[in-house]
Amino acid sequence: MPADAAAIAHVHIASREATMPYLPPRTRTDAQVEAWVRDIVLPRSAVWVARADEQVVGYAAVEDGVLNALYLLSGVRRQGIGTLLLRRAQAHSPAGLSLFVFQRNTGARAFYAHHGFTVTGSSDGSSNMEHEPDMAMRWEPVTNGTHTDG
Repeated sequence: MPADAAAIAHVHIASREATMPYLPPRTRTDAQVEAWVRDIVLPRSAVWVARADEQVVGYAAVEDGVLNALYLLSGVRRQGIGTLLLRRAQAHSPAGLSLFVFQRNTGARAFYAHHGFTVTGSSDGSSNMEHEPDMAMRWEPVTNGTHTDG
């Protein structure tokens, strides 16, 4: 998977720029984001990639029951790829899955709510790098052996 670091970094950058134009200008170079993926994300997280025509078009990363990333290239959104990545993350975390989402990211908030996540808290953004108000969300599996996915 380290060979995918550049492609994952590209998805991360492109997705954030396309879906969250309200974020402050990025301060890290493409090479720095790639190094972060290679040296931090991949060694510490369970990571899944989605490919189309041999190209990485999306990825999800879970560390200690927290979905730290689920990003897709804009051209493949609304095709079920995000749902497939999320289901892999949920299967990897049978005790439940937490995440943080920016309050202004209404599309992501709706996606997660559709898949059974509920809001557990919110913040003014003072604790995240972007200083953007966010929300904590949590998915708990249904006790009858199935999971909630809308």
